[in-house]
Amino acid sequence: QVQLVESGGGLVQAGGSLRLSCAFSGRTFSSCTMGWFRQAPGKEREFVAANSWSGGRIYYADSVKGRFTISRDNAKNTVYLQMNSLKSEDTAVYYCAAHPWGSVSASIYEYNYWGHGTQVTVSS
Repeated sequence: QVQLVESGGGLVQAGGSLRLSCAFSGRTFSSCTMGWFRQAPGKEREFVAANSWSGGRIYYADSVKGRFTISRDNAKNTVYLQMNSLKSEDTAVYYCAAHPWGSVSASIYEYNYWGHGTQVTVSS
């Protein structure tokens, strides 16, 4: 069974940094487009970033562009989200998602598999 497990969340001061990790198992990781999404209480789950199986195509939400970096290590079956210059509005539960053989997409409906999320809280 496919499993995605996020880690690295926590409490951080505004302006600080965190690095999230997502460990993938159960399928061929290298064939999957990977995405990061986030959801604040009472709000819709929103797209953050995604990269293709090769890492050659990357897409960021405007709200995080220039501050966040998505990367992947196919040998380790892991995708990362480096978050810098964090703001209070970045506070949310962050989820990773996978889309086997899929193209980069900002739509939650394009992703087949999801982790259970990791909490990121940014204090002022």
